[in-house]
Amino acid sequence: MNLSAIREHDFKTKRVSYEDRDTMLYALSLGLCQDPQNASELPFVYEKDLQALPSMSAVLAHPGPWVTLSQFEVNYLKLLHGEQRAVFHQPLPASANLRGEFRVSAVQDKGAEKGALVYFDKLLYNADTDDHLCTVSATLFLRADGGAGGFGEVPDALPNVPDRSPDFIDEIKTSRRSALLYRLNGDRNPIHAHPEMARKAGFEEPILHGLCTYGICGYSLLRKALDYDVTRMGSLGLRFSSPVYPGETLHIEGWNTDNGIAFQAIAAEREKLVISNGFAGLFQVD
Repeated sequence: MNLSAIREHDFKTKRVSYEDRDTMLYALSLGLCQDPQNASELPFVYEKDLQALPSMSAVLAHPGPWVTLSQFEVNYLKLLHGEQRAVFHQPLPASANLRGEFRVSAVQDKGAEKGALVYFDKLLYNADTDDHLCTVSATLFLRADGGAGGFGEVPDALPNVPDRSPDFIDEIKTSRRSALLYRLNGDRNPIHAHPEMARKAGFEEPILHGLCTYGICGYSLLRKALDYDVTRMGSLGLRFSSPVYPGETLHIEGWNTDNGIAFQAIAAEREKLVISNGFAGLFQVD
């Protein structure tokens, strides 16, 4: 890894627009409104009084696979998406013109044999009002690029879930077509669609996008703990522990804490922990 190139890189501002159809497609790709007469979920998939899910911020103004650029000298075949976080300052509009700004806030060197963690931030602004909507952060685990040094301030670790029975449990059955739908939000990586490409990457079959699982967890918290009130969610973060396969059932466990909701998710059919260290910070209700 060329640490200087990463530290000094000037990311270009990205301007994008999204419409109501993009907002509705995103919600449908997560599995919302399995019951089309569900009055609580219809506002996320119907244009009248349409609302955007907070986790949709993950797919808006995406910078693309910047880390694969040759000047960074990263072995991207050994790259893993370790964590995803977002801090929400205002609810996302149902449609908007956006300005995306990007930065690498820190690199943490774990050692020559242990890899490095790259902390990448996307700041989303309403381009018409200049309001800062949210900051979206991804932690990239570069398994083959340790030993090059680091810089910046590493964010606090995501908390462990409490050592007690969960306060609520949710189960969401994903569709066998989930990855094919979700990729229409922008991530066309073939390992999520083409069986041969998935096998070459070491998977038995195409896997679900990690950010789709992230969105499903956010949706679960909204419906189980927040009465679908998107204005209550102040942040959403989690760690990707294992891939999810389309068609699996996500068993999501949540704990109410003093300052938010801790959660984790298990692929029920395999009894495999797939999401750990989940936490959603909450805005307090007056």
